[in-house]
Amino acid sequence: MKKTVALLCFFILVVVIIVPVLAVYVLGGPLSTRVNKSPTGEDVSIRVYMANQDQIVSMQLEEYVKGVVSAEMPAEFEPEALKAQAVAARTYAVKNMVMFGGGGLAGHNGADISSDHREGQAWISQEELKQRWGLLAYRRYWDKVSQAVEATRGEIAVYNGEPIHAVFHSTCGGRTASAKEVWGTDFPYLQSVACGWDQKSPRYYDTKEYTYAEIEERVGSGAGVVAAAQGGKEAAQIIARSDSGRVGKLRLGSKTLDGLELRQKLELRSTNFTIEAKADKLVFKTIGYGHGVGLCQYGANGLAKDGKGYREILGYYYTGVSFKNIFGS
Repeated sequence: MKKTVALLCFFILVVVIIVPVLAVYVLGGPLSTRVNKSPTGEDVSIRVYMANQDQIVSMQLEEYVKGVVSAEMPAEFEPEALKAQAVAARTYAVKNMVMFGGGGLAGHNGADISSDHREGQAWISQEELKQRWGLLAYRRYWDKVSQAVEATRGEIAVYNGEPIHAVFHSTCGGRTASAKEVWGTDFPYLQSVACGWDQKSPRYYDTKEYTYAEIEERVGSGAGVVAAAQGGKEAAQIIARSDSGRVGKLRLGSKTLDGLELRQKLELRSTNFTIEAKADKLVFKTIGYGHGVGLCQYGANGLAKDGKGYREILGYYYTGVSFKNIFGS
């Protein structure tokens, strides 16, 4: 009888105390859903258009930032790099939020921003992260990202007191691009700067090959690439490069294109590329990954490894910015 009572007590102990503790640690229970409040007790909500669900979801800004950092930057990165990404992501969001004077998301009335990186910032849920990272790694990585976000809580980058367009990319390839050379609009804080810290990026170099017929299919048959190659003429020629070394204009057959247009059509990693003509194809060798403007993520990680703090990192890639807290702390 005594043994039965003892076993029953042990079973109750496991169910009531031990199991819930393990659930919190491994599965991300109550600890991962705590409410973030500003020093004044205020909450700030952001309305996110979830592209994969085609619906608008309201969530707390700081929780949103955690999802962006997790989606946009490897969790293995240095803490200071993650903090820099957190400030950039928060600034990007605040710049667009209606409650802070932003224009919201065009085409989706009522939304501040999109979860689609092509029209906003990538965002990922905790459930998706558990699948991506695995349950054991999830807790470690989520805590690491959360600490970076919470350490910079409410902080944004500003220029002349206004939130900046805090654009970022994976790998600049040795030098970032200015906003003017990529999009035609000049911002004093989005200038080209040298970057020697991203060479360890797995996306630093890439090569893609396309036959002349494949290129015509993607670019348009009017380019005459096949005819030029068959006629012994130069099928492709780079006409101009930008100040940061990216392709500005090029000719394919008889057609002139922007480097950005060709990058999109051929799905190249960047506009910093060379072209090599062979008998039946063109070989494109790229350096870097992304548009190249603003924060270079792999460069930020390299700077963090060199001992730079997140504000130093942001100040390097966003020329002349300062920082303020939207909660007034």
